[in-house]
Amino acid sequence: MANLKELRNRITSVSSTMQITSAMKMVSAAKLNKAQQAITAMRPYADKLTELLQSLSATLEGDNASVYAEEREIKKILVVAIASNRGLAGAFNTNIIKGSRDLYQNQYADKQVDFVTIGKKVNDVISKTHTVVSNRNDVYDDLTFANVAEIAEDLMARFTAGDYDKIVLIYNQFKNAASQDVIVEQFLPISPVKRDENVELDYIFEPTKQEIVEELIPKSLKTQLYKAIRDSFASEHGARMTAMHKATDNAKELRDSLKLSYNKARQAAITNEILEIVGGAEALNG
Repeated sequence: MANLKELRNRITSVSSTMQITSAMKMVSAAKLNKAQQAITAMRPYADKLTELLQSLSATLEGDNASVYAEEREIKKILVVAIASNRGLAGAFNTNIIKGSRDLYQNQYADKQVDFVTIGKKVNDVISKTHTVVSNRNDVYDDLTFANVAEIAEDLMARFTAGDYDKIVLIYNQFKNAASQDVIVEQFLPISPVKRDENVELDYIFEPTKQEIVEELIPKSLKTQLYKAIRDSFASEHGARMTAMHKATDNAKELRDSLKLSYNKARQAAITNEILEIVGGAEALNG
């Protein structure tokens, strides 16, 4: 059994750790509330805009078809891996790294796969084995639509230039503080929705349908990427809050166990001292 000094040091160390994890939990909880409100507010708009543009772009054919809907033979794929710059968030970053590996080792094993990384943690791992054409860890310094739009414009330019035949996003979709789902989502080309030919779209277009689609598709793609990063951002704080909550509970349990061991050791030491005193007194009396 460890001596009393070692136990006191361990109790102090665990207590300090518990204070840190508890503080991190509260900070993440405060940030999560704001991030959750942001993604909850924009998700219906982003989903509806994407659905509308997919429906409209599916009606444009031939020379009128959008350049962003061009289907090509898939040879080169760009994966946008969205994680975070910091750890201590449970399996949040690990799940993205595993999902990315699954894409290039299994699903796209016979294709050329390059990466755009958003988040230091995923970049540190992916860059060791694959080509990272762009690393945008800075986006979290000021997470605004304008900053994300720059990344989306770069992705659109790479697709239209023919550098890549397909671009996909992989990110954690926010469900709640304790649950996030890894989502692999096609970014480009735009996937047209299947519609019933017997159902006519009752839209009045002003100006023309093609002008509207060509104007809104870039905005829709920027919104789609912004939503994905916002989803990931909220998921990060939810995962970190949950991880720090568990770490705090574990630290408390360990601290209580150490205190119990300390009290037992201290009681045993006192008992031994009493026995030695009694034995000495009896020896003197004898």
